[in-house]
Amino acid sequence: MQIPSDWTFKNLEVANGFDAHVRATLPWYDLATGAVAHVARHYLPQNGLIYDIGASTGNIGRALSDVIESRQARLIAIDDSESMAGKYNAPGELVIGDALNFEYEKFDVAVAMLVMMFFPPIARKTWLQDLYSNMKPGGVIILLDKCDGPPGYLSTVMHRLTIAGKVASGISSDEIIAKELSLSGVQRPLPYNFIQFAVPEAYEFFRFGEFAGWVITRQE
Repeated sequence: MQIPSDWTFKNLEVANGFDAHVRATLPWYDLATGAVAHVARHYLPQNGLIYDIGASTGNIGRALSDVIESRQARLIAIDDSESMAGKYNAPGELVIGDALNFEYEKFDVAVAMLVMMFFPPIARKTWLQDLYSNMKPGGVIILLDKCDGPPGYLSTVMHRLTIAGKVASGISSDEIIAKELSLSGVQRPLPYNFIQFAVPEAYEFFRFGEFAGWVITRQE
């Protein structure tokens, strides 16, 4: 896939190559998807509502298709890229729009996988807290995102772990560098411990290098 000089999911070539690209650059992607789906199915009730925020090609919807069908649940997928929407292949309703300004209904499950790092930093905390306010008692928010490493040398170690994973997948050094530069000003990792600061109820359930996943629940 040709890496654009400024990364955007609205690029048709990016959309066409997304599924292969994300699995090559993030070799743990399918493992993380399975973990997200595992958590989600524990909180999705009969006739429940699940949001897939930043749905891309429908990875989460496909992983949950059986439980969505058997429980007659509603899935609303949100993505702001028409190019990516053209590749959507999953159950549910696809909405092309801005997740930051979307009017969320009361929901049981919300998934945002590799999304917040593309939100403006000033909007993240408010968006997450507003999303939390629309979660039904007994519901869950599942987040997985890139974040700054811990202080000191360990941050360098975690960054290199991410790069090592890409190299092990066979990605060339030229493509790794081109992708990193294309993300300048477009992708900004979450600050270290941001999620726990924004929503204290968050529980970390996944981590690989600079990427981490959290579960946020609401008491019944």
